[in-house]
Amino acid sequence: MQATDLLANSEPVVKDWLIKRNCSASPRQFVGFYVSLALFSLLIAGLLVWAGAWLVLPFTGVELLVVGIAFVMYARHAVDYERILLFQDRLLIERMDADKLTQMEFNPRWVRVEPGATPRDPVTLVSRGLSVPIGIHLAQYRRRQFAVELRTWLARCG
Repeated sequence: MQATDLLANSEPVVKDWLIKRNCSASPRQFVGFYVSLALFSLLIAGLLVWAGAWLVLPFTGVELLVVGIAFVMYARHAVDYERILLFQDRLLIERMDADKLTQMEFNPRWVRVEPGATPRDPVTLVSRGLSVPIGIHLAQYRRRQFAVELRTWLARCG
């Protein structure tokens, strides 16, 4: 069941946080950049092959393959997000990582919010022995602030 299905059939949302990766380029811009890079590299390689340096072409192919693999790995995670939905009687965490959607549900009265020990550590939700890191896509300086805000909203539901 999708989070939108859960929202449509349930009580109103008290608070909704959407935490997304900070991507500098859209997928379309990324593909355009890779195509322009490939065309430029192939143009240079073609000129060098024409001048007699034919060994440049295999290295250009390897270069484009490696850069292409790196771009695909980046693109798989470009739309990752965390969505934290607080209802009066439940806390729903939805996480998209590459193409894997994970949902966890907690009772907001039983959840303890622990900010990371260092600014690099994510915020952790602890409930009934289960520990879930959240706020992974937040900037380091915002994590402690987010933990305080989440703790405040959870107290309102309790």
